[in-house]
Amino acid sequence: MTSTLSTTRRTAGVEAPGRVSNDDLFVRWQRHGEQEARDELVRRFLPLARKLARRYNGAREPFDDLLQVASLGLVKAVDRYDPQRGTAFSSFAVPTILGELKRYFRDLGWAVHVPRGAQELAVKVEEAQQRLATRGGRAPTVTEIAQYLEIDVDDVLDALETARAHHASSLDAPHDDGEGEGGSVVDTFGSEDPNLLLADERVTVGEASRQLNEREREVLRLRFVDDLTQTQIAERVGVSQMQISRILRRAVARLGELTES
Repeated sequence: MTSTLSTTRRTAGVEAPGRVSNDDLFVRWQRHGEQEARDELVRRFLPLARKLARRYNGAREPFDDLLQVASLGLVKAVDRYDPQRGTAFSSFAVPTILGELKRYFRDLGWAVHVPRGAQELAVKVEEAQQRLATRGGRAPTVTEIAQYLEIDVDDVLDALETARAHHASSLDAPHDDGEGEGGSVVDTFGSEDPNLLLADERVTVGEASRQLNEREREVLRLRFVDDLTQTQIAERVGVSQMQISRILRRAVARLGELTES
């Protein structure tokens, strides 16, 4: 209880007996440039930066990175704070630190370029998801998020889709196919089908073959689709192997003429 009260007093700017006051430290830093006074101010208010960083914890960014960004915001707040304005330092530091965190998510935390407005909305939706989940003990629905933020459901859906661009996954990242077979993400990608390169040729030959007679088309099909030998084709059609050979030569030559014209 004593430790909690002490931490609360420090965060709120209330000094414990026997300690140098925050105001005195600001005077020593701002007027006299004492680095030790600046370091002490940062140390005293670091719990505030950590608390604000936790607001974004779980937003798919490592907490250590968030704490570093929040600490940078704290340092900026210490350097910019003016005690003469009569505002408590914590009241000045909070928006400064949050601004640094939001700027980090907006500008540095995205794997691909996303318009700024879409980035900011995606961050708001992620924050709303966390708060509603904490409040209700379950993942909120899209409708609940929309009502909480007072925006359209379509905007929430767009923001959720945008959030998918927040991080890129390595192609070498482990992937579980659900059947006990391990591998990497790249293993899930399809390979190029060489038959696609022949698609146009197949269409062209198919159209040209319509101008052949029925026997020529049948012989071509048996030879190049069913992969029968000329002898096998001759037995099936009921003619000699020599006749099959002539039919094939004539049909192939005719197709060549038709596809080149």
